[in-house]
Amino acid sequence: MGQLVTVIEKPARRGGIVRFEVNRVLTGTGHEVYRVGNEVEGTRPPDELARRIFTNGGVEKVSVYGNVITVDLQKGGSAEGLKGIIEDLYTYYRPGVEVPVFATEEAAAG
Repeated sequence: MGQLVTVIEKPARRGGIVRFEVNRVLTGTGHEVYRVGNEVEGTRPPDELARRIFTNGGVEKVSVYGNVITVDLQKGGSAEGLKGIIEDLYTYYRPGVEVPVFATEEAAAG
């Protein structure tokens, strides 16, 4: 469950860079830049996305501007798996995670 994110992966003109366009704005009009080795602070969607992308490995820098995510890969790094990380940004319920039941649902079921 959660909001589905549609992702289009596009190679950049320069090697070692991959662009992703998504169907929702992540930063408003701001431009966020995250670099490997620097702690990603904050809890906003672009912050969480950068953390997840860095966890995948092989990434030097993540830039998020509006609905475009630009990933600079480390030498020998791969974009494999990054599209899935972005698509799952708003997926909250994963296998093995119990879905909460709210009071109004309990009353309706009873």
